Amino acid sequence: MSPKRLTTVNPATGEEVAAFEVLGAEGVEAKLAAAAEAFERFRLLPLYERARLLHSAADLLDHDGPEIARVLTVEMGKPIGQARAEAAKCAKAMRWYAERADGLLADEVPDGVDVADAGAASARVVYRPLGVVLAVMPWNFPLWQVVRFAAPALMAGNVGLLKHASNVPRTALYLEDLFRRAGYPQGCFQTLLIGSDAVEGVLRDPRVAAATLTGSEPAGRAVAAVAGDEVKKTVLELGGSDPFVVMPSAELERAARVAVTARVQNNGQSCIAAKRFLVHEEVFDAFAERFVEGMRALRVGDPLDEATDVGPLATERGRADLEELVDEAVESGATVLCGGRRPPALAAGWFYEPTVLADVTPRMRIHHEEAFGPVATLYRVADLDAAVALANDTPFGLSSNVWTRDAAEVDRFTRDLRVGGVFVNGMTASHPALPFGGVKRSGYGRELSGHGMHEFCNITTVWQGP
Repeated sequence: MSPKRLTTVNPATGEEVAAFEVLGAEGVEAKLAAAAEAFERFRLLPLYERARLLHSAADLLDHDGPEIARVLTVEMGKPIGQARAEAAKCAKAMRWYAERADGLLADEVPDGVDVADAGAASARVVYRPLGVVLAVMPWNFPLWQVVRFAAPALMAGNVGLLKHASNVPRTALYLEDLFRRAGYPQGCFQTLLIGSDAVEGVLRDPRVAAATLTGSEPAGRAVAAVAGDEVKKTVLELGGSDPFVVMPSAELERAARVAVTARVQNNGQSCIAAKRFLVHEEVFDAFAERFVEGMRALRVGDPLDEATDVGPLATERGRADLEELVDEAVESGATVLCGGRRPPALAAGWFYEPTVLADVTPRMRIHHEEAFGPVATLYRVADLDAAVALANDTPFGLSSNVWTRDAAEVDRFTRDLRVGGVFVNGMTASHPALPFGGVKRSGYGRELSGHGMHEFCNITTVWQGP
């Protein structure tokens, strides 16, 4: 049953901050009609005009940075410094696309084609927008997840409908207002304050051309099933259980330091956070000591405090799910090297201590399921073959981190890891210039870069006879 209102609950206190009425059927219809009408005009807008609008949105976001960062922190608990960085990253991505879309969308003349043999005087490939794109987005990066879809999609001439996570309605409404203030025509980017049970009806509407979803595997399956039934294009970015592999030649001090950040970024609630730490037995003890020390030293507390490293989990259910995974692993023989409990001094809110588990085995749920919070699993591996095999022993395939100074090992990991990204001697991160996405149950399709822009384009062959 659809909720009647969406609420903002501060995860640091458990207190309700604001509430918003959900859209009824008439409201949804009005937004769908506005989007369809806007697309017919917006797709004809010259590219330089679209770039001007996106630059304007970036300027506004930079100005709003401190204010919207506080909204993010109160809605889902990310440390305030990380919230400001997220807003700044979004503005930079907007400018990246505004400045490069002309090249990314330029007509292409295929190499190696003799047009005369094809009976043509000329042939080229052009990129045209698909239309109204529904974006179903998660709460963990409430701005970035949306902007990395919206910036390339809008530059390509599409229009967007945003169904954001139900616990971040203020951020969702801010994004609609941001594009309105930037000067986008009415209907180009709209937020739908609806429950998850209303998504199917929107996706089945013939005015919606495609959908993109970032979120859980069950949510991805549901959207993909409906889109498949309707024969509509989708891009899915789902869960991840990324390996962080440390080989004997690695620079251990730096690897351990980065490992801490890679695990607890965004309070550990990131699909591309390193979650499984696979360490060669020659350096296992030295790495483990440094890693556990770094995790134990993190400051857990009020996310609005500039000194806080790790804030609360975004939802009470999320913390309960994480506790279940840890408790089940410990009952099955895992060893807690640090953490493993709620901080005693932080009874209010949904906090959980940064945790490292060793002696994890395949019979434990945490070996196969994504731990969405500041919990790391630490494994000892005997050699390169064992590292590759264990890294791939997961239903997910989003990204990976590999620490080695051996070129042959880099080649082997690049060849054999079944993931969408291999980051060598650094932590996984997203950048507008680099395609982002995974394989296996981490989803399909790509976001960002030209590849992400082209996902929601009608890639059209234009053949012209003599």
